[in-house]
Amino acid sequence: MTACGLDFGTSNSAIGVMRGNAPALAPVEGSETLLPSAVFFDYETKGHVQFGADAIAAYIGQHDGRLMRALKSILGSPLIDEKTALGSRMIALTEVVEIFVRHLKHKAEAFAGKELTAVVHGRPVRFVDDDDAADAKAERVLTGIANRVGFKDVAFVYEPIAAAYHYEETATAEEIVLIADIGGGTSDFTVIRIGPERMRRADRTSDILANDGVRVGGTDFDALLSLDAVMPLLGLGTHLIEKNLPMPNAPYFELATWATINFAYTAQNERQLAAFAKGACEPKKVRRLSDAVRRRLGHRIAFAVEDGKIALSETSIAALPLDFIEANLAAQATRKGFDQAIAARTNRLFKTASECVRDAGLKPADIQTIFFTGGSSRVPAVREAIARAAPHARVAAGSDFLSVALGLTREAQKRFG
Repeated sequence: MTACGLDFGTSNSAIGVMRGNAPALAPVEGSETLLPSAVFFDYETKGHVQFGADAIAAYIGQHDGRLMRALKSILGSPLIDEKTALGSRMIALTEVVEIFVRHLKHKAEAFAGKELTAVVHGRPVRFVDDDDAADAKAERVLTGIANRVGFKDVAFVYEPIAAAYHYEETATAEEIVLIADIGGGTSDFTVIRIGPERMRRADRTSDILANDGVRVGGTDFDALLSLDAVMPLLGLGTHLIEKNLPMPNAPYFELATWATINFAYTAQNERQLAAFAKGACEPKKVRRLSDAVRRRLGHRIAFAVEDGKIALSETSIAALPLDFIEANLAAQATRKGFDQAIAARTNRLFKTASECVRDAGLKPADIQTIFFTGGSSRVPAVREAIARAAPHARVAAGSDFLSVALGLTREAQKRFG
């Protein structure tokens, strides 16, 4: 078979092919089958591009270059038409996505031992909330990228449906399941009938009862945690001496958001923040912000916040070390504070999951199982919010990061095998 299943994710990506009757994910970084969705353009070795954990390590090691992460999030935003500076040249952000997808394809072809010409691509139920034209544009852009890297045939499957097909392989009886795929950039829901007998059907259309999605995910939780716990140490909420005006919020939001970190790094921003630091009521804090932008530390802050978010899934208090900004500097984050910071987003998840159940023509009690997948499904407040949509359902989970890729690979066999 010359087809593959591709899960291009906001935070992590995977790609697989069928081996015999079983889906197998390609090793994409050493023996790892999961690749952080990160690209590093190394200015020290002109033209050299690194991917995944290698890209992150190069950035942390302070190589001169540009790190780009959360690439998928541009597809559902105005950034889809933007360019970014790479040294002395400008490059379209969609071209960066193309470089990353081509790298995944090459890894899968090395694993399969042959050229791959067809792909079943995962996609969120909604790239963009309440904008059908922008949503369709995002899929067209992703189709064009797939074609340019060498996929002649491209099909799309909603990511929660792919996760459902993977979960179904373990099912021993028929049941109605709410799939909750909580990713880095979006959260997607499917209500589906699954079971050993239904699994054999060629056409599953009647089994898929409803789909819904919302542009809320792990990168939003990172940004909100950063604004709550870290950015106040860099002057968020402080004032300027002149007229007691508040520090502008924009630089903090830009630096706290994965997709816009690199846009903070401009000479104009550096000059403006240096001036703010001189005229701030709390100059030490604002100097930290100025230094973070001047020294290109935005992604290091974001990684510290992400680590803190993960830690808060297991503990009530987490330290976020920021000693790369200033010796002994650290932020303290609490589960309670994090839950409060993301409350509006988790409430949207509850509403979207509830709407998906209603769209299926069902009552909450009709849902027998909630299957969680996606890295952000580990956040306790997220699970609690979604569980409220079907309070009597049992909770199941598989591979948080690989369920979608495995399901897409299985679907590739059905469509192109």
